[in-house]
Amino acid sequence: MLLLGIDIGTSSIKVSVVDAQTQQRIVSVSYPETETEIISKQPGWAEQNPDVWWEHTQLAIQKANVTGLYNPKEIAAIGISYQMHGLVITDKNDQILRDSIIWCDSRAVEIGNAAFDTIGPSKSLQHLLNSPGNFTASKLAWVKQNEPQLYHQVKHVMLPGDYIAMKLSGMVTTSISALSEGVFWDFVNNELSKDVFGYYGFNEASIPEIRNVFAEHGRLSEEVANKLSLQQGIPVSYKAGDQPNNAFSLNVLEAGEVAATAGTSGVIYGVSDELTFDPQSRINSFAHVNHTAEQKRIGVLLCINGTGILNRWMKTITGNGSYQAMNDAATAVSIGSDGVFVLPFGNGAERMLENKMAGAHIQGLDFNTHTQAHLYRASQEGIAFAFRYGLDIMRENKMNPSVIRAGKANMFLSDVFTKAFVNTLNIPVELHNCDGSVGAALGAGIGAGIYKHAKEAFSNTKPLAVIEPDGTGKLYDELYAEWNTLLSKQIN
Repeated sequence: MLLLGIDIGTSSIKVSVVDAQTQQRIVSVSYPETETEIISKQPGWAEQNPDVWWEHTQLAIQKANVTGLYNPKEIAAIGISYQMHGLVITDKNDQILRDSIIWCDSRAVEIGNAAFDTIGPSKSLQHLLNSPGNFTASKLAWVKQNEPQLYHQVKHVMLPGDYIAMKLSGMVTTSISALSEGVFWDFVNNELSKDVFGYYGFNEASIPEIRNVFAEHGRLSEEVANKLSLQQGIPVSYKAGDQPNNAFSLNVLEAGEVAATAGTSGVIYGVSDELTFDPQSRINSFAHVNHTAEQKRIGVLLCINGTGILNRWMKTITGNGSYQAMNDAATAVSIGSDGVFVLPFGNGAERMLENKMAGAHIQGLDFNTHTQAHLYRASQEGIAFAFRYGLDIMRENKMNPSVIRAGKANMFLSDVFTKAFVNTLNIPVELHNCDGSVGAALGAGIGAGIYKHAKEAFSNTKPLAVIEPDGTGKLYDELYAEWNTLLSKQIN
C-alpha cells in the first residue's frame, strides 16, 4: 500500500510516494526544475496563480509515475502540505477570481493593524492569539476595499491547500488549523471569530465546511484519476500548512518539541499546550495539526521571510549555477566572513521586526579583499543570526528548546549554515531524512485510518545525524552582537 504526499511550495511543487508499511519514500520529484515566478506588480506585493500550482501538481505526479518505481494504482490516500497564509478566492463555478495574494505579500499590513486597534490588542491576542496583521483575513479585506467587483463574486475563501484538494476531488473543505493561520478563528469561543468577521464585514458562508486536519477532504474524481493514472475514489485525507506539516513531518507534536526549516523563508516552530501569544505579535500562534478544543496543541511560529530567497538571489546575481559550489566556496572563508555582514530582510515586511520593511543590507565590503565566497558565507551567517534574533523572542515567550529537529534539506544542506545555526543558537540540531511531501503522505495515512496514530506512522523514524555546538559559540556571540547593532540602526 502506497501514500502520496503533495507539497505546494512557493518555488515548486514536490511530491513523494511513500511505502505505508516501512514509512520510507519510494520516490520524490519536484516540478518545475526552475523556481516558480512570484508576481510582484508593486513593491511589497507577491502573487502566484493557483491554476499554475494545479498544473504543476499534475505534472509532478506524472513525473513521479514515469519513474516506474511503483504502481500508481496502489496509492491509497493523498495528503497535502501548502504554503501558508495565501488567499484564494473562487466564484460560484469554483473558478479563481484573481491570483493568490501569497504569504510574503505586505499590502495588507496597515489594514490588519487598524483591525487590531479597533478590536482591541488584548482581545485580539487572547482570542485570535495574533494581530490580524498581514494574514489571510486582512488580505481578503484588501480585496474587498480595492477590488469590490471581484469581492462580490466570492463564493469560497480558501487557503492554497484547500484549492488543490478541491481540484483533486471537487469538494471544498478547510480546517481549524487553516482558519487559525488566516486569523479567522476564535480560540476562546472555538468558532469563527465574530470580531474579525464583524469588523471586516465578511460573510461566514464563504468559509468552506470545517473538518479535522486528519480527515477526509474529498475523494479523487474520475476525471483526475484517469489523467494521473491513479485509483478513482481514494481519499484526500490530510491537509495542513507547510510549517505545521514540517513540524509533523519531524514528529514534533507535543508541548516543548521544536522544529526548524530554512527554505525560501526560515522558521522555528515549537508546540505549546497553552493558548500562548506574543504581546507584540512578533511571533505567531496557530492551531497545530493535532489541536482540539479539549487537548490544546498550539504551534508557536517564528518566520523570517528572507532566508533561502537570499541564497537564491546570491546564486543568481553572481552567476553561480550551483548551491553546492556556493557552499564549497563559503567553507574556505573563515568564520565572520572577514568583516562582511548581511541583513537578509529583503522579502517583504518581517513579522518578528514588528512588520517593518528593514530591507537587505551588505555591510563591510572591501573591494580589494572580499570575493564572492565572502558574500556566500556572510549571507548564510546573516541568516543564522536572524534565527538567533527570533529565537531570543521565542525564549521571552517561554519556548526554550534543548534540541531542534530539521530536515536535511535546503539551507541545512550547507555545513557552513548548519554550523553557524547550531553555534549561534547554542542548541544541538537533529537532522532527519524527511520533507514536507513525505510528511503529507504519512499524514494521509493517519487520516485514512491506515495508521492508528502518529506513533505508528513514525515507528521507523531515526535522525541522520545530531550536530552539536563545537566550541565556536563565543566567537559567534561576538559576531551576532555586531550584526544585531547593524540591524538596530536599520529598524530604530
